[in-house]
Amino acid sequence: MQPKERILEKASFLFHTQGYNSTGINQIIEEAKVAKASFYQHFKSKEDLCVAFLEWRHEYWFTKLEQFTSDQKDSKSKVLTSFDFLVAMNQKENFRGCSFLNLLSEIPSDNKKVLSIIQSHKSDLRNYFKAEIENELLADHIYLLFESCIIESQLFKSNHLIEQSKKIIETLIL
Repeated sequence: MQPKERILEKASFLFHTQGYNSTGINQIIEEAKVAKASFYQHFKSKEDLCVAFLEWRHEYWFTKLEQFTSDQKDSKSKVLTSFDFLVAMNQKENFRGCSFLNLLSEIPSDNKKVLSIIQSHKSDLRNYFKAEIENELLADHIYLLFESCIIESQLFKSNHLIEQSKKIIETLIL
């Protein structure tokens, strides 16, 4: 693996598991086994690395979501399976929650560069549901349930409310 890829891979793991503010550049350099000059050759700052991480995470997350739901033939099944995807991600990532929301709580409110990427990710998720559900109000309702499931499952280390949300959605989508 090339130095840039090792840096991004290690930063992705550390940002996701221990948080952005708790991860220092020196730790990333040491664990990625790269020289400091190599780090700065690829990333001008920790913020630039954060942007690269979020772009990678966005691509990874949506690719996995699409793969997970690809066998579903109708919108209702695809939406319900999207919630099953949350359960699978919780199991895989030990209820770590949403990398984008986790980072949002750690960045200064005036960090427009990172904030715009987080907003873009959430807009894409909202649009994912709008593409499946023609009723925009219903699609937004499902999006908000999905987002709250991410937060609640992280907080309580439980998939219970994801399962409850699926039951709610079954009554909403005819």
